[in-house]
Amino acid sequence: MEKKWQELKKRLKEIYDLQSVISLLNWDQNTYMPQAAGGARGSQLAALGRIAHDKLTDPRLGELLEELDGQWPSDSLEADLIRAAKREVDRETKVPTDFVSRFYQNTSETYQAWVAAREENRFDKVAPHLERTLELSREYAHYFSGFDHVADPLIDRADYGMKAKELQALFGELRKQLVPLVEQVTSGPEVSQACIKQHFPKEKQLAYVKQLISAMGFDFNRGRLDLSPHPFMIRLAHDDVRITTRVNEEDVTEVLFSTIHETGHAFYELGIDPDLEGTPLHTGASSGIHESQSRLWENVVGRSRAFWQAHYPSLQAAFPSQLGNVSLDDYVRAINRAEKSLIRIEADEFTYNLHVIIRFDLEMAMLEGKLDVKDLPEMWRSRYKSDLGISPTDDNHGVLQDIHWYADFIGGMFQGYTLGNILSCQFYEAACRVHPQIPDEIANGNVSTLHGWLKENVYRHGSRWTAKELVRRATGSEMTITPYIAYLKRKADELHLGR
Repeated sequence: MEKKWQELKKRLKEIYDLQSVISLLNWDQNTYMPQAAGGARGSQLAALGRIAHDKLTDPRLGELLEELDGQWPSDSLEADLIRAAKREVDRETKVPTDFVSRFYQNTSETYQAWVAAREENRFDKVAPHLERTLELSREYAHYFSGFDHVADPLIDRADYGMKAKELQALFGELRKQLVPLVEQVTSGPEVSQACIKQHFPKEKQLAYVKQLISAMGFDFNRGRLDLSPHPFMIRLAHDDVRITTRVNEEDVTEVLFSTIHETGHAFYELGIDPDLEGTPLHTGASSGIHESQSRLWENVVGRSRAFWQAHYPSLQAAFPSQLGNVSLDDYVRAINRAEKSLIRIEADEFTYNLHVIIRFDLEMAMLEGKLDVKDLPEMWRSRYKSDLGISPTDDNHGVLQDIHWYADFIGGMFQGYTLGNILSCQFYEAACRVHPQIPDEIANGNVSTLHGWLKENVYRHGSRWTAKELVRRATGSEMTITPYIAYLKRKADELHLGR
């Protein structure tokens, strides 16, 4: 049995290494690769994706998993690994190798077309590629029989166990709570953002955020920070986690909060038990759990007055002419201003989930055949007008703003952001129950207790458990929107928003 176990681990490690190389090529494509190299990169990714898929669907791997299943207690690490590997093998076995090759080729070509379309601010330049992506998304879903909704297999890839019907109900309840709150906080006296809407030189911004995340605990010996059109985090190995950001020289908050956001993702990957490396367990439990960490650090911590009580002096020192005479209270109100805006990643905490719900509804409509790709920009504008009272006048502020549909499938990507918002507060509340001194420590520039609780209760376990089980173990309850809504209402009162 030990010999079979070692063979299984060796096979899984080979797949893990191949997937890491695919990630490296994707990171390069998003950062430093010459634009003209897109065709070749698509071919490279297709070849590696095909090889990794062949190894995952090798009958011998399936035989090993069947032979080893049931040999350890159900709550053991070995049993958890076998369950996760069987789930992945089962999913990949249902998908033909030819499809994987076509998907990777299309993804690379679509990403390059998206970059070019953004440069020209023209959706029509990428629309034919997106139509192909929609076809592939539907094709992928239909390799899995018995689903209730065509989106379910796509959602399952990122948030295992969640269903479209369940998400629609959750989003409906959240929306019911948020709509009156959003109206309240966006109808009050306007908060000035003049202090953060000044000229902040690019190199100084990058130098500062490197200093900031280092103070938060990001280990530059195990990671790096680069620029990309859309910020992201990618894990190449246990000791190689890379994040990217983007800079707007006329708004310092873009680099601040996109960097803290991606650092939250990095903390998760860097905190996984190293003994899980080379297995399907060496990754986050779900996109919702992963987003809970980026949103916890970006918002619950990073937009709090306590955090900037500790770090605002260093920000002022980095930008004395812009912020030297701006009070801490004015700065905190500025970075938390609530307004109806067009860009998801720049949205405040109160309106953010409306952006997500719009995208979720649009991709559901596309997958169901109720919305054609060519009509997407107009429907996007219509939904923003009805839901937020504003409408984009160009494609870059509308349907071209997010990378997700242009670098993966349509469906199963956006729900994780709202799940993450909900869970960020549930995890933070649980940590503070055990360590009530956490807010005071944050105000003194110390996030180690919070980081330590998260590492112990969330990070180190990787994907040993489903998201629902991890939430129960870490917080003692099922997922609930109660802490999140309470947090938003408390923040509105503290900042005198809508008053």
